[in-house]
Amino acid sequence: MAAKQAGVTIEDVSKSFTVRAGKQVEQVHVLDRVSLRVEPGEMIALTGLSGCGKTTLLRILLGLERADSGRVTVNGAEVRGCGEDRSMVFQNAQLFPWRSALQNVEFGLEARGVPKRERSRTALDKLELVGLAHAADRRPDQLSGGMQQRVGLARALSVDPAVLLMDEPFGALDAQTREGLQAEVLRIHQETGKTIIFVTHDLDEAVLLADRVVLMAPNPGRIDEIFPVGLARPRGDLVTVRGLKEFSAKRYEIWRRLMAGAHPQAAAAAPAAG
Repeated sequence: MAAKQAGVTIEDVSKSFTVRAGKQVEQVHVLDRVSLRVEPGEMIALTGLSGCGKTTLLRILLGLERADSGRVTVNGAEVRGCGEDRSMVFQNAQLFPWRSALQNVEFGLEARGVPKRERSRTALDKLELVGLAHAADRRPDQLSGGMQQRVGLARALSVDPAVLLMDEPFGALDAQTREGLQAEVLRIHQETGKTIIFVTHDLDEAVLLADRVVLMAPNPGRIDEIFPVGLARPRGDLVTVRGLKEFSAKRYEIWRRLMAGAHPQAAAAAPAAG
């Protein structure tokens, strides 16, 4: 399958929100001069404590939010709103309950005026890619949570985005389903070469999937440190990957840095990796 890739550049992005509580009005500074370069075909994990602006940054990348200052470009073109070069998988699949799995995947193509036969063929191809071609005619209430998330992933891929954004799409799933979908994401990345940026609180997931893990710090949100993962691709069996000394060492390194921001005394007392 030919890869459709794009590089992403985030330059000095800052964002604040106005919060009203009764008569009180407060400006909450969510992101402060965030800069990051994502290479074409790279998979990046954004992680960090709650409130560090991970989801806000993802929404700015998608075009749902506008930065107060700074700029975001995809293949050199500035992001000024939602576009066909980006799509997103949300925490909840957000499927239309009255549509079948196939019709949900078709939705983005339908909105773009793709002819029915072509969009049905494309949607079925994407359902096959996520292992759900057999469930094409089922409605969301006939699908498990993991299957619904697969449909959401197929829908995001159906429009052939150059950049795939994922906002904790597996956070509400049980461990076994989550690990199955992590393997699916690795396989799809291997087959499509998409540039993928995903948010996760799970450090295991970040190290398993990403080429680099971007640790963000809160109040206001900013990049604390960037960790190259260094595990070879393709990563194959995730059970084997989890057993690698390199996996454990990298996860511990990121955890120790994360704890240094949240609980400095505990992090200082923790032994160094190795």
